[in-house]
Amino acid sequence: EGYGARADTHRAVEWAAGRYDRVGLFGFSFGGAMALLAAAEGAAVDAVSALGPAGRLADDLDAVAAFDRIPVPVQVVYGTRDDVADWEPVVERAREYHQPVVEFAADHFFVGQEAKVAAAVADFLIPNLGVE
Repeated sequence: EGYGARADTHRAVEWAAGRYDRVGLFGFSFGGAMALLAAAEGAAVDAVSALGPAGRLADDLDAVAAFDRIPVPVQVVYGTRDDVADWEPVVERAREYHQPVVEFAADHFFVGQEAKVAAAVADFLIPNLGVE
């Protein structure tokens, strides 16, 4: 599980990179892990925002270890009441690399926090993509 999604993520980035000067990658939960892995594997992205990301899907699908190879800015957004994703190791690693971490008093789905989450992600991606 995850290998097809990883390939799909790379294809989506290739598509976007062929059409736009700068590419931001955003993923939620499993998709957050895929976004981190794609950036670590050389996908042509300029910034990554991972929302409630899963930490480790398999031995070779480890979003925590991926930080060692990510050359672009990364934001991690998580909910303190999230009991679905194993986000703690991802948050710890992001902090070790001095990447921005945004915490919400929310569950895995950020119920009632959607507008605030969207604003936090936009506040990160817009300047990192050079959007005015």
